Amino acid sequence: MLTYTVHEPPNPPADRIDRAESLVFVKDGFAWLALLFAPLWLLAHRLWWPFVGYVLVSAALQAAARGAAVDPGWAGLAGFAVNLLLAFEADTLRRWSLERRGWRTIGTVTGKTTAECERRFFDAWLPAQPILAAAVTTPRAPGDGWRRLGGLIGAR
Repeated sequence: MLTYTVHEPPNPPADRIDRAESLVFVKDGFAWLALLFAPLWLLAHRLWWPFVGYVLVSAALQAAARGAAVDPGWAGLAGFAVNLLLAFEADTLRRWSLERRGWRTIGTVTGKTTAECERRFFDAWLPAQPILAAAVTTPRAPGDGWRRLGGLIGAR
């Protein structure tokens, strides 16, 4: 069985069909491509901060292997362990990245195939949506913009 979480952008379109097209399904589980091609997988999914972390960890492992005169086999095993960890947490990183950009999770769905998961989600979700709806905005704390501006220019 496959499990997906469904995410909606911060300012979804008013039309429910356009809104449905803007949804993102993120699979939950092991990511084989992230195991085999970790940096490329991170870049393909626009996960910039995890990519920077991956490069820094890889560089630190290489520097530690050279500095401690470690057998190259152990250094390769450590690199594989980093890729394995990334493959297990890849989808969590995608959800974290979407959340950071203001996307919200609107549901979870399971099924045997991706197409079945999408069909099951839309069968339940579309009838409950108005044909035209007001755009959903993320509420902000009062003065939030001024606080960020003050932090940028050094005023407190």
